[in-house]
Amino acid sequence: MSAPPSCPEEPDDGPEPVVTLVRWSGPWEPDDPDANFKSEVATARLVDPLLTLRGLSRNTGIPVGALARYVLARWASAGSEALLAVGPSVVERMWERCEAAEASGTDEARLEAYRALRDIVSWLRVPLEQPELGGHGGAEPPEVP
Repeated sequence: MSAPPSCPEEPDDGPEPVVTLVRWSGPWEPDDPDANFKSEVATARLVDPLLTLRGLSRNTGIPVGALARYVLARWASAGSEALLAVGPSVVERMWERCEAAEASGTDEARLEAYRALRDIVSWLRVPLEQPELGGHGGAEPPEVP
């Protein structure tokens, strides 16, 4: 087995932004609408992501900074990528169900919206559950009342 490629030096084509990895633990209010996300950020302080990036850098020859940029770019664009994957019409259909249920203000309407969203998500999961189908062939998700 050959030795992994050595990690090349960072290119010197101008100043690059510097990010300090801060181990943040809060605080936040119990009713903070972002409490779940903040809790995840606080939990992440226990992990050293550079261990993984350094190992990947050693094995691929890609500089740690380039890998960190890639990871951040992928995470930051995940919402847009998800929108592209399912399509704006599906997202709008799902959102309309939620808005209608909230506007009615009843538990019955919310439960009906849940059922409609479940049907759409079930359709989206078909390629995961039945990979031999290879997708939906361009078909639209089911219309739900």
